[in-house]
Amino acid sequence: MKTDYEFLKVEILNHILVVSINRPERMNALHPPSHVEFDQVWNEFADNDDLWVAIITGEGERAFCAGNDLKYQAEGGDMMLGASSGFAGITHRFNLNKPVIAAVNGVAMGGGFEIALACDLIIASDEAKFALPEPKVGLAALAGGLQRLPRQISMKNALGMMLTARHVPATEGKDLGFVNEVVSSDKLMETAMNWAKQIEECSPLSVRATKQVAYANFNHPDLEKSMKEPYTAVHDLMKSEDFIEGPVAFAEKRKPEWKGK
Repeated sequence: MKTDYEFLKVEILNHILVVSINRPERMNALHPPSHVEFDQVWNEFADNDDLWVAIITGEGERAFCAGNDLKYQAEGGDMMLGASSGFAGITHRFNLNKPVIAAVNGVAMGGGFEIALACDLIIASDEAKFALPEPKVGLAALAGGLQRLPRQISMKNALGMMLTARHVPATEGKDLGFVNEVVSSDKLMETAMNWAKQIEECSPLSVRATKQVAYANFNHPDLEKSMKEPYTAVHDLMKSEDFIEGPVAFAEKRKPEWKGK
């Protein structure tokens, strides 16, 4: 997998991909060229059978991602570039069955918060802050924030954030339910990696089937129809070598040797 990017840092640790937004001088705000790089990263992550889980974070101590780089636009930057997969190449990417963890190390504002909401888990530094501040500048959070936040917490709590554009600290984010764990900033990446390693110990095909069914379940208000849906990731799991390896390893009282196929 390519690891040399201009606006991102990419590292591979066993089956874990770590992607860091590398624009700390702009509080990791993203511009069209960085969306293109992200799109390439997630495309390769999706296609690489040896990569099972990803972590996304931001360089520096101040910001995970401050959202859209308005300075770039004001400076006359090329706004025609971009990716159909959305902000950071992920907010409109609906076919990625591999889990992604957001390790939020500072402010996650606007598009930055939408990146985190598009991830499957959010691990936050105790210095992290979250907001969809677009209404304060006459805009709206149109990269999925207005849809994802009410689906992940209650509507009243979501509207309490969205209509006021207020900043929410990490501890409140956990109480509201969109943050999984809050840790000190010096423990953030270690904690995110521990979550990733726990996922890595599981069958990658089982994990992908689990993620696909959990999200696709929202497409079916009828429980029976949801349970009868022919999910592709479930089909892949049941036809895989890992589907046999898991029970065999359990019977032999050993750790399974997952192949991801």
